[in-house]
Amino acid sequence: RTAFLHGRLEENILMKQPEGFEVQGKERYVSQLQRSLYGLKQSPRQWYMSFDSFITNQGFKRSLYDCCVYHNKVEDGLMIYLLLYVDDM
Repeated sequence: RTAFLHGRLEENILMKQPEGFEVQGKERYVSQLQRSLYGLKQSPRQWYMSFDSFITNQGFKRSLYDCCVYHNKVEDGLMIYLLLYVDDM
């Protein structure tokens, strides 16, 4: 569950104060999210973008046919295939 909390947001998302946690006298204030929040529709995408950036920096290449398949050729011509499945359910 915590994987979705590490993605940085590219757009501005404002969140009203959760019910029962409003600050007295500031009920109409909102918070601007800096990072992805679990349950947010953008969470899986932001997590994928972070993962993609990391894994491509490690030398893996993304498949032209499926964006969740990565491959890397290692010594002796052996191939490493990494298959990624992202689901927030």
